[in-house]
Amino acid sequence: MNKLTNHKRKAVVAALVEGNSIRATVRMTDVAKNTIVKLLVELGEACAAYHDKHVRNVKAKRVQCDEIWSFCYANQKNAPGDKQDEFGYGDVWTWTALDAESKLIVSYMVGLRDAGYATEFMHDLAGRLASRVQLTTDGHKAYLEAVEDAFAGEIDYAVLVKLYGPAKDYTNEVRYSPCVCTGSRRTPVSGNPEQRHISTSYVERQNLTMRMSMRRFTRLTNGFSKKITNHEAAVALYFMHYNFCRILQTLRVTPAMEAGLSDHVWEIEEIIDLLG
Repeated sequence: MNKLTNHKRKAVVAALVEGNSIRATVRMTDVAKNTIVKLLVELGEACAAYHDKHVRNVKAKRVQCDEIWSFCYANQKNAPGDKQDEFGYGDVWTWTALDAESKLIVSYMVGLRDAGYATEFMHDLAGRLASRVQLTTDGHKAYLEAVEDAFAGEIDYAVLVKLYGPAKDYTNEVRYSPCVCTGSRRTPVSGNPEQRHISTSYVERQNLTMRMSMRRFTRLTNGFSKKITNHEAAVALYFMHYNFCRILQTLRVTPAMEAGLSDHVWEIEEIIDLLG
């Protein structure tokens, strides 16, 4: 990294957090591909460490959780036979927990969509909250035991399940979009969650922001991650930039400022300074 000036580092990071691919960033900044990847991995590790240490004691009232799908190396069906059960080859899920008021990403985790990761994710979330919250998740069954295990009933928890209409006739076509959503079912699970706040709208909108801001999440392209290490680094960099640098139009400040974790809008140089 010594050969890369801070000006070049800033240009690279600015390109990556705006959703450009590695090769596009090479063309835009005239920085070698391997250098960009090395910077991404090192900066991603620094961002993950900063988030883990400083995004704590979050004074949230309502938290929404969701999982977003992507894949690494190859689509699950195309992964090599001896790699089918190895993490980092095929399906990869990113778990997210968002504060509905500040829009802060309180917790995130890259892994599989199973009970083990669900439990680890919920314990991480519980350790970052300052007080009891109202939590809403989708109907993924792994959440039920995970929430109980992490919060031991000290939470107002509800599940929101979306209802869809009948599938259309896609003769000779491959259905890509989901069926039309016809409504939703809100089910309190523990505590006393307020019905009007049982929602996953904000965290689901965050999924779109992620796909727009990380090329690796763009569907139907060859921009997907080839190594899980690079994927995890890109996710960590994205959430660092989103929480501390990105001014949200509805709030006119960053999520970290709204949540009381920062007193100013971070510049990209401040993220780069995390490298030490």
